[in-house]
Amino acid sequence: MTEPLIFEISSPGRVGASLPDLDVPEAEIPAEWVRDDLPLPEVAEVDVARHYVRLSQMNYAVDVGFYPLGSCTMKYNPKINEVATRLPGFAMVHPLQDPDTVQGAMALMYELQRYLAEIAGFAAVSLQPAAGAHGELTGVLIMRKYQQERGEAQRTKILVPDSAHGTNPASTAMSGLQVVEIPSDERGNVDLEALKAYLDDTVVGLMLTNPNTLGLFDEHLLEVTRLVHEAGGLVYADGANFNAILGICKPGEMGFDVMHYNLHKTFSTPHGGGGPGSGPVGVREDLAAYLPGPIVDRVVGEDGPGYVWKMPEHSIGRVKSFWGNFGVMVRAYTYIRMLGAEGLRATAENAVINANYLQARLKGTYPVPYGDRTCMHEFVAQGEIEGAPDVRALDICKRLMDYGFHPPTMYFPLIVHEALMIEPTETESRDTLDAFADAMLKIAEEARTNPELLHEAPHSTPVRRLDEVRAARHPVLRYRSRA
Repeated sequence: MTEPLIFEISSPGRVGASLPDLDVPEAEIPAEWVRDDLPLPEVAEVDVARHYVRLSQMNYAVDVGFYPLGSCTMKYNPKINEVATRLPGFAMVHPLQDPDTVQGAMALMYELQRYLAEIAGFAAVSLQPAAGAHGELTGVLIMRKYQQERGEAQRTKILVPDSAHGTNPASTAMSGLQVVEIPSDERGNVDLEALKAYLDDTVVGLMLTNPNTLGLFDEHLLEVTRLVHEAGGLVYADGANFNAILGICKPGEMGFDVMHYNLHKTFSTPHGGGGPGSGPVGVREDLAAYLPGPIVDRVVGEDGPGYVWKMPEHSIGRVKSFWGNFGVMVRAYTYIRMLGAEGLRATAENAVINANYLQARLKGTYPVPYGDRTCMHEFVAQGEIEGAPDVRALDICKRLMDYGFHPPTMYFPLIVHEALMIEPTETESRDTLDAFADAMLKIAEEARTNPELLHEAPHSTPVRRLDEVRAARHPVLRYRSRA
């Protein structure tokens, strides 16, 4: 039985909320603000509650099951993070309050800046960017301004490997710079000879995701950063995959000059459903003056230490209203303090172990390019099954939903045909990994013996397979009656 939608149970006169008596003079609503043609449902509170609870029960979430989205780090989020974020002194502050009234919140931000700088080996951090791609754009703008103030205005190109995170080219283009793609070599590293061919005085810098989107640590990393620096460029670290090296090595000590952190990935804050995110940016010492601001600084006055807002001397300016996504910062701060240095390192070690375990179980059935290498926190398999030529990655992912698992990222990175990008994270048990691997192996057998089962999947979900091409070309963006 299909449950009715909230519009379909509307009944004239039903009210789902009671408003308090006015404590201000009543005023007329301007006529142009009133719409008689807006058919909002008239329903009781119980109808509203049941509608949204029913929708939530149809949804999939990391608190329900395994979520192996490669490159997204959809790991379980400790509930203590949520408790801390909901403390009144954090949850009830307002960004326009006087700094003297939010010293506790500013102290947390200051400490988080210091922790992030230490963890990645940088001199300074700004917490302002609101997401990973926002952090990328911020980092590129810092690099551009640095080069311009050095009198190097002819530098207009950013080099981006083909194994980079997908938003790197977009961030570069939005900054007004030119994107130059660098190919990978046969082992999944940046092709050194191709890189050398592009290194001249027109290069602002290189954006490098390390480990890259193939789940591989670049074997020539120190050589890459040396070559770019010798050409006068800067090296940007995309921190999307920082989860793999957390507490093990520091990007700032490997030649990176700028880096964004994904607090909503590496430091376990929820980011499903489009947000919220947070993408702080860390820089080496001589780039600190270019960070977006204001940032939090600690001062010592007559009344003791306190915290103030400070705009870096050569700042690129604000990149977000107010101070950033503060609730995400509280969650990340709590995560760091709960784990400590040893716990953060264990996070990376377990993420890498889990990924290699899954890769070992699947690569005999699903081709894994560069499968002879140890992967980091994720790996990329191919949805190409021997004996099932008509089955694609999409079919495999749709069928996986029938087994109760969220599909992995598919068709990315683009340099792998029929890509299945799998990231198990450190929070999943071996039991869960085995259940996932067993399902993937079973699906491969089904693909050989009954490919139509995959072509028509999913069979057990609230919504069956959609015509995704039609949905993209003819989207339905509002409610329509079934009548």
